[in-house]
Amino acid sequence: MSPNNYFASDVDGIHGKYEIVEVEADVHIITSGGLRIPAHSTVLAATSTVLESILVRPQKRRSSEKTIRVLGVPCDAVSVFVRFLYFFKCTEEQTEKHGIHLLALSHLYLVPQLKQRCTKGMAERLTIENAVDVLQLARLCDAPDLYLKCMKFLSSNFKKVEETEGWKFLQDHDPCLELEILQFMDEADSRKKRRRRHRREQSLYLQLSEAMVCLEHICTEGCTSVGPYDMESSHKRVPCSNFDTCQGLQLLIRHFASCKTRANGGCLRCKRRWQLLRLHASVCDQPQDCRVPLCRRSKGSVGQ
Repeated sequence: MSPNNYFASDVDGIHGKYEIVEVEADVHIITSGGLRIPAHSTVLAATSTVLESILVRPQKRRSSEKTIRVLGVPCDAVSVFVRFLYFFKCTEEQTEKHGIHLLALSHLYLVPQLKQRCTKGMAERLTIENAVDVLQLARLCDAPDLYLKCMKFLSSNFKKVEETEGWKFLQDHDPCLELEILQFMDEADSRKKRRRRHRREQSLYLQLSEAMVCLEHICTEGCTSVGPYDMESSHKRVPCSNFDTCQGLQLLIRHFASCKTRANGGCLRCKRRWQLLRLHASVCDQPQDCRVPLCRRSKGSVGQ
């Protein structure tokens, strides 16, 4: 069915029931190529407030024929646009072929349903060659989702994009947008560094937390070769679930017991042992009953 000769009245929603009525076209849309597309003012006004305002505007020329000029866009793109106003349908092939022009038309004439489809389709078809052009259009057409998608794409593929003609044209004619892109990339890099630092801090926190659990476990229950002073050393102990961490702590404790240099003499391993004891003391909530060596003493020095 073509919008040239028919239009639907008594519409109950986009996907509702239609009563088909034959009505003569009362307006013509004229393209840059001279194509005249017959249309119905009632349909145009119902789907676009901009077209509605154009239709009620007095004609400059005295003529009974109403015309709307849609210039600067290929004839085929205008035809697809008009058909969407009638049937709210646009194929993927049409969006791929005329996406840039349809986005411009949907923004200019305030057709949000078509604009949403165009921005989604163009975001899925970004390439090294078209990324700069699509970004500029997204900026002009106030399409924030597409703008952000383009920015992320440019940031991830900048080395290749800066070799394209689109980027060279942008540098020569739109330095403000070039600055926006470079600032976005710098902020994105800063965000990545913050995330990496946060992950490292989280990893360190988890390692220290696990070390505190293992230290208390060794001093209370014992694990393999190291245990509390009042527990028989001949008692065989099985490895715990965190044995990798526990084994390192046991080696550190055994070194501390036999080291002649000690922390005051500059032994780094002994200093680590003292740091663990002080850290345990800072979080221990039962120093009177705690079996970790020097907990009460370290607790007092921490509070000083």
